[in-house]
Amino acid sequence: MNNIDEALNLARAHSRFLDQLLNARAPLNDLLRDTLDAPLTEAAMRSHLEPATLDEHNLKERLRSLRARTMAHVAVRDLAGLASLAEVTETMTLLAEVAIDAALPVCRKSLVARHGEPRNAAGDVQPFIVIGMGKLGGRELNVSSDIDLIFIYPEDGQTDGPRVVDNFEFFTRLGRALISALNEPTEDGFVFRTDMRLRPNGDSGPLVCSFDMLENYFITQGREWERYAWIKARVLHGEPIAELESIARPFVFRKYLDFGAIEALRALHAQIRREVARKDMADNIKLGPGGIREIEFIAQAFQLIRGGRDSSLQIKPTCAVLKGLLNKQIIDESCFDSLTAAYEFLRRLEHRLQYLDDAQTHALPTSERDQAIIARGMGFADYPALLAQLNQHRSRVSQHFEAVFGDPNRDGHSLDTLWTTLDDEGTAARLTTLGYPDAEAAKGRLIATRESSRYQQLPASIRSRFDALMPRVVEAAARSAQPLDTLARTLDLIESISRRGAYLALLAQYPQALSRVVDLVRASRWTAQYLTQHPLLLDDLLDERSLAAAPDWPDFCGTLRTQLMSLKDDTERQMDLMREAHHSALFRLLTQDIAGLHTVEKLADHLSALADCILSLTLEVCWQKLPSRHRDTPQFCIVSYGKLGGKELGYASDLDLIFLYEDDAPDAPEIYSRLAQRINTWLGSRTSAGILFETDLRLRPNGEAGLLVSSLAAFSQYQMQSAWVWEHQALTRARFSAGDAALGEKFEVLRGEILRKPRELPALRDEVLAMRKRMTEAHANKTEDFDIKHDHGGLVDVEFIVQYLVLGHAHQHPALAGNLGNIALLGMAGALGLIPVDLAEQAADAYRELRRCQHALRLSDARHARVGQAMLLAERKAVSALWDVVFGQG
Repeated sequence: MNNIDEALNLARAHSRFLDQLLNARAPLNDLLRDTLDAPLTEAAMRSHLEPATLDEHNLKERLRSLRARTMAHVAVRDLAGLASLAEVTETMTLLAEVAIDAALPVCRKSLVARHGEPRNAAGDVQPFIVIGMGKLGGRELNVSSDIDLIFIYPEDGQTDGPRVVDNFEFFTRLGRALISALNEPTEDGFVFRTDMRLRPNGDSGPLVCSFDMLENYFITQGREWERYAWIKARVLHGEPIAELESIARPFVFRKYLDFGAIEALRALHAQIRREVARKDMADNIKLGPGGIREIEFIAQAFQLIRGGRDSSLQIKPTCAVLKGLLNKQIIDESCFDSLTAAYEFLRRLEHRLQYLDDAQTHALPTSERDQAIIARGMGFADYPALLAQLNQHRSRVSQHFEAVFGDPNRDGHSLDTLWTTLDDEGTAARLTTLGYPDAEAAKGRLIATRESSRYQQLPASIRSRFDALMPRVVEAAARSAQPLDTLARTLDLIESISRRGAYLALLAQYPQALSRVVDLVRASRWTAQYLTQHPLLLDDLLDERSLAAAPDWPDFCGTLRTQLMSLKDDTERQMDLMREAHHSALFRLLTQDIAGLHTVEKLADHLSALADCILSLTLEVCWQKLPSRHRDTPQFCIVSYGKLGGKELGYASDLDLIFLYEDDAPDAPEIYSRLAQRINTWLGSRTSAGILFETDLRLRPNGEAGLLVSSLAAFSQYQMQSAWVWEHQALTRARFSAGDAALGEKFEVLRGEILRKPRELPALRDEVLAMRKRMTEAHANKTEDFDIKHDHGGLVDVEFIVQYLVLGHAHQHPALAGNLGNIALLGMAGALGLIPVDLAEQAADAYRELRRCQHALRLSDARHARVGQAMLLAERKAVSALWDVVFGQG
């Protein structure tokens, strides 16, 4: 007996269906012996059908013959250990595709002969589109599965033949003919049980629908569970696919992070659980606890939540989705390993259950004989050993399922009654006990929220989420150092995002996210407002590891570039993606800043590096969108001034930019001018995701009256011959930020030459003091407080001191022309003997503290960076002392 016969005998011992099939169809045995060494291919299936002679008379017999051959081939290879799970499911999927593809032309031909071709108003022939759902759509079909189909056609109209019918009637008849060809039992059996219940309105709906009918259904009646079903929808036959996908995708995948999907799937799963319990189906490996459906729910929940914003998750096979979730760190490696191992085990077990009698079953056997067969088929010595392994897998799946779908609010909250009885006399006392020092004010704020028109007008489903969240908000705010302020800020945030119920669902599902929100808004009013403007950032609070990770800007830039390039034909999505990525990166820096992980200087370095990355990618994307670009890579660069130029960028700083080019092409000035305009528009346009940066282009040669872009030669000539002293002051804080590196290096060389020009110190002193006076007048402080930036003894004084020292002495000390930052340049000036060393150190320390205070005030969303006159006295004194030494008294 050869290996093939051994495989056949082994498989027959584990499948009564296979044994009966091979007895009834003796020629199959020889056919199997010739082909079992390899998977059955699509070409072999099509050849078996003899398509050239296929007609309505032999169609059913040929299809059933193909099914018998395919089932026998896959069963023997699987049971003999020759086929992987992927091979089995792919082979069964191919059988369905080949059967549908072969049957439809035959069914359509007879209808066309009677009625003619179905056409739209323009006379175009209308295709019949067959959509595979469920495991067929995901290429995961099991060995005794039914197939879930939906029938669609593009447009209404009529046929053009002798017996005219409308397109709806034509395609209804075609659909019925296809179902009959596949599903109707004959003496040769059937091909696939066909289930049409996933179509719009299910059994009560029409068998076929047009694109318009489908789109209207999605908009007006589509239910959450149908979104789940349509994730795996795949066109098996017919065109145009792109138009159909454009209808279905917005229904399935929301543009926002859809955490409301967890509640919907939780409800669907609870319904399944009730049905399982009612029918005593605990041993059902598909629907029971820890079964196949729970693995699918985990994968598809994250697809529904994130797929609208991350197209890489809009895929169909379950294991591929799990791998994608692992790669994006949405699930960890332990979860991935457990779920994929369980999925493999459960699907293999599912197939062995179905091989017994070709029954669409997922129930564990009750007879000892069948239990022994299944155990051996799975490679176990006995059934108890199989059960032990099965229970281990199901337990792990249930644990992971509970981690995703467990309802943290199912047991209620001790403060639930407080929110519903705010008017009661005891409410203030309860709030006092919780830790609110002004309980009446807290009560008033809560009542104002509950009575606000915004809350009252919420749909019932969203209001229930809001209500469930409130007790947790009250409790979390009470634990903070400033309970009332924290409560007010958190309520402002939640009220502002309440219309988007998915964000409330996120905070309700993940209590740790709510806790972090409360901590952040307590620490910074500006953060509360930033979250209100960009609630998408709430998702970032779920990944504590990512929040704490040190920024890797090259990796960030490379990843974002890849994502942008994959969307090169979708400008709107590119703009939103860049804004979302920028906001997310900034928010992570913000959380690290509030946690005390960065000094003000280090934070500014990170924010500047992030801005440089955004500028670089903006330039690259905008160049690719220019219709008349004359070269692959532009000889063009972006130079930053001010806070970005000095790497002192803050969270909400605007960007002072100029644009330079060096290109001899005749139309270069016009092309680069259009490029600069696009860049400026790209950065400053407000989309649904917000803006990137406000920009200021007035530091270019001749200011607002000057050209938007300058050649390097023109810039050099202007700076050397026409620029004002204040423009050279500004140049001390300028640097190359993005674009052509060679051109950027030329700019840096030119900048050094300009800064190292010899200057008459008295004249320079007068110009700098005059400019400082104009700035003081422009930013007059009419309050009693000290303005950290603009008042004498503040940040601008330090900046002017450094700029004067650079412009006045860089010709003798070239190192001063380096863009090193004010603190480093003060130290260098002291070391060179240009200013007293002790005053240099004191002023540097003062500058550092002034910046820290300014930063803290901005985080608290102060309108002006001002403090009381009694504060920062030592720092102001140090700066003033150095000012007097450098510029003289008065």
